[in-house]
Parts: sequence; C-alpha cells; structure tokens
Amino acid sequence: MNKIETICIINDDEVYAFIIKKSIVKLSICNHITTFLNGEDAINSFKNISNILPDIILLDIHMPVMDGWSFLKEYELLKLNKNIPIYLISAQVSKNDSLKAADNKFITGVLEDPTDTDTLLKISRYVLAN
Repeated sequence: MNKIETICIINDDEVYAFIIKKSIVKLSICNHITTFLNGEDAINSFKNISNILPDIILLDIHMPVMDGWSFLKEYELLKLNKNIPIYLISAQVSKNDSLKAADNKFITGVLEDPTDTDTLLKISRYVLAN
C-alpha cells in the first residue's frame, strides 16, 4: 500500500494525540506525523516556507490559544497552493459545529473522538486516491 507522506495532528489533548499517533504508526499509513498543541503553532509552522506542508490535517475544534475555527480563518489567509484535506475532530460535535463545517470549503469531514482505525484507513485511502 502506498503511504501518505505527512499527517498533521492539531490537538491540545496530549493523550488523544498520543493514541491517534500510535494508531497511525500501527497502520503504517504515513511516513511522518507532526503534532501541534494549538492552531497558532500549526499556522506559524505552515508560514515557514522551509517546512513541509502535511497531506492531511486532523484538527481539534476546541483548543486554547487558537481553536479550530480560528485556525481555519488563518489557514485561508495563507493561500497555500496545496489542497490539504482537513478533518475536524471533537469528542462532542455540536449541531452548530456540523453546520459550520458543512459551510467551510476547507473541511473534508467531521470525526468524533476517539477516531477508530477503520476511519483512519478510509481517510488515507481517500487521500491517496485523489
């Protein structure tokens, strides 16, 4: 199976980030995993042209410093020339969050935490096929 080059996890829950990272490694679906504890750190990394942009972003909605929605506003301003699938992740996806996600052109899907391995495999297959 082909592998995705880089998956980026943006989540303030270090336990979740650890678990999802272990699942990704176990599934062997990508070569590199980057993690950020908030959206601001991720945006600052993406602004640095020497950093490699990820192929998938797993984005928590609720975080301190810069939440997922604020991240998406800043992300749009970057005007990146790479289409990166972004999956919102939350333990509790509200109806309001689902509606906002459906209206956002950068969001590929919404996932509930915890994200299972079947879902990760489907995401990786989708990205590799497109």
